[in-house]
Amino acid sequence: MATKKTSRKKATRKRASKVTSKKAVAAKKATKKKAAKKKAAKKTAKKKAAKKTAKKKATKKKAKKKAAKKKK
Repeated sequence: MATKKTSRKKATRKRASKVTSKKAVAAKKATKKKAAKKKAAKKTAKKKAAKKTAKKKATKKKAKKKAAKKKK
């Protein structure tokens, strides 16, 4: 009878460790996903900023051209 008890204890311990390892793996995956999302957000933000500056430059150029035409 004593042996059965110990084996049962072992099984529960094993199960517990499995659950914790699963949780750890899930946490790792989540952090990786978060990091990837942050990176993607940074990329899109950079692109948006670049677009904005390009637009500003374009409008400035147009304005300069118009001003030059008016002077003529």
